Amino acid sequence: METEQELRDRVEKQARRMREAERDRPTLLAQTVYLGTLAVLFVLPVVLGAYLGSWLDGHMEGYSVRWTVSLILIGVFVGAVDVYLFIRERH
Repeated sequence: METEQELRDRVEKQARRMREAERDRPTLLAQTVYLGTLAVLFVLPVVLGAYLGSWLDGHMEGYSVRWTVSLILIGVFVGAVDVYLFIRERH
């Protein structure tokens, strides 16, 4: 059986850990900034790919969206990798 002192020490240790966890909890602003960063990391390569692809398709003869679609898909892949690496680095 646990002695009274061992029980008291264990409860104090758990209470200390709970106070530290509460203090270290991210704020709403920090969470918003984190999600905004993830959104920019994903959306920016997609938008740049769409813009560059549209510009390249505009310089080709005839109607074509080949470059636009290809670069959007590459942008999605690059954005997903960026988000993955960012999350992995933070945790």
